Amino acid sequence: MTEEKTNGKSAGSGSLGFLFDMVSVLTGAAVIVALAFTFCFRTVGVSGTSMYPTLDDRDRIILSAFDLDVEPGEIVVTCQPSMYSYIESTLVKRVIAKAGQTVDIDFDNGIVYVDGKALDEPYINEPTHDPENFYGPCTVPEGYLFVMGDNRNASTDSRDARVGFIREDYILGKALFRIAPFGNFKIG
Repeated sequence: MTEEKTNGKSAGSGSLGFLFDMVSVLTGAAVIVALAFTFCFRTVGVSGTSMYPTLDDRDRIILSAFDLDVEPGEIVVTCQPSMYSYIESTLVKRVIAKAGQTVDIDFDNGIVYVDGKALDEPYINEPTHDPENFYGPCTVPEGYLFVMGDNRNASTDSRDARVGFIREDYILGKALFRIAPFGNFKIG
């Protein structure tokens, strides 16, 4: 039997070469994705309804893990430990105020004020009537954030002394977009 040769290569080596090339490309892509999700991005699952209607229970979101300069209105994930076992250490909340800003809440009318200005909050489920154990006004200390869930009357957040102010160095990342459920990527 003779083997047909083309340009000095056997005809059978073309498919092996293609297979090797595909494995190399896929391995390289997997390494790049793994490095990106290790150093630049993280995925987090939402547990509970405290961010409803913006995020639902069991949504999965992508976080930016490298740009941690957060601004009021952005959604963050914090890993600040709590001395209370029933308060989860990983919380998904919206930043309401940064260091030096003063927060006050009119629970009768359900309005949150920062530095004396009422916040425009089209993303909340309903006005803020549950004080938890908030006694304001309060000024956010240096290096901390004041956070709240969008489902204000069903959220344990900075209004509650068990959570309190969130240290900026416990921020895992800012929410960029939703990856599950598929097709509903935008985060309000």
